[in-house]
Amino acid sequence: MRVRAPRRRWTAVAAVTMTAALAVSACGGSDGKGSDDTSQVEVFSWWTGPGEADGLAAMKADFEKKNTGTKFVNAAIAGGSGTQAQAVLASRLQNRKPPDSFQGHAGAELLDYIKAGQIEPLDSFYEENNLKSVYPQQLLDQISYKGKIYSVPVNIHRSNMLWYNPGILKDAGISGPPTTIAEFITALKAVKDKTKKVPLSLGAQWTADHLLENVLLGDLGTDAYNALWKPGADWGSPAVTKALTDYAEIMKYTTLEAASTDWQGAAKAVVDGKAAFNIMGDWAYGYFVGSAPNGLGKKLDTDFKYAASPGTDGTYLWLSDSFTLPKGAPHRGGALAWLKEVSSKEGQDLFNPKKGSVPARKDADKSLYKGYLQYAFEQWNKPGIKLAGSFWHGVNASKKQHTDIDTAVGLFLQNKDVAKLQQGLVSAAKNSGQ
Repeated sequence: MRVRAPRRRWTAVAAVTMTAALAVSACGGSDGKGSDDTSQVEVFSWWTGPGEADGLAAMKADFEKKNTGTKFVNAAIAGGSGTQAQAVLASRLQNRKPPDSFQGHAGAELLDYIKAGQIEPLDSFYEENNLKSVYPQQLLDQISYKGKIYSVPVNIHRSNMLWYNPGILKDAGISGPPTTIAEFITALKAVKDKTKKVPLSLGAQWTADHLLENVLLGDLGTDAYNALWKPGADWGSPAVTKALTDYAEIMKYTTLEAASTDWQGAAKAVVDGKAAFNIMGDWAYGYFVGSAPNGLGKKLDTDFKYAASPGTDGTYLWLSDSFTLPKGAPHRGGALAWLKEVSSKEGQDLFNPKKGSVPARKDADKSLYKGYLQYAFEQWNKPGIKLAGSFWHGVNASKKQHTDIDTAVGLFLQNKDVAKLQQGLVSAAKNSGQ
């Protein structure tokens, strides 16, 4: 989970990584039928950053303990909230060189793979492992297509989180975290006028997309935000215009970092006392409090605090990381063993405290989730909590709409034209292919 305008720029490192990954994949091959081979499992993800890499390592260790004869091959590729990994994955799938299992965001992001016949339905896996009773029904509905389940969620993340530096807010005369978009704009101005700090830190371009979904939710409210992702949605409405105008105003108080900085650099600016606010998913928490070398070792309530992003308290803007079973997986038996680890209570309780997320299963050990994660656990399971899907992180936007929104945001970062941004979003919805 980087500045791309209007299209993403691939760094030399990313290009080399992609070439190397394709070269490795060419050695493995698949006859398109798959097998029950358990000699190894190649797991493809974008978990290379602080927190997420630690969580993957914890699950890997548990998997290897339970599957002593299976070699675990970590095929993670860094960068871009998964965009670079997904580009490599697309090439592999098109060339019929699939990994044994790959990470994907639960929801509409997986539709292209399903419609292309590139991943298998997993209903029998769910039945054999008695999983339907331990996952929330609303989550099962989201990962199903035409009545069949296509992925195994390992976690739940919250996208609408505001991380802030309490010392900077005090210096700016701000009594607490802003609770509305209007209050947020006022607070950003106060930080700019009264301190020498960055009001709102951003990473590369995808973090501007992430900010956009938070502003839309904060201004429109849960029901109107959710309605944007339904057929015939009105992206040209005055309410959307107002939200985009606020977004443009907020962007005046940000600093976009280089693509290599990604979300970590923007989040780190808050706990290092260089920026007042950062809007990022709760994977930032694992980065903040994790131990070196991958974590920062910072203290909650001292180095940073948190709140729901402005205007969104009471709504869980959610996303879920999940794993799939590709058709023609070279080591299908190994893949099924990995999916069993991903879906297990033990695996999820090892992974999520390090990743900075909460379990997708309903029967997780609540005592393992401390600090922010205790709050997140309680919020996710709270009766009456409103749910909204993160469009940037794959829940309710097709890959085409996702790409078209990113293009519109990239152009906006150059021209700062709200009308053109709204026109781009209208076109993205009409041509979404959903």
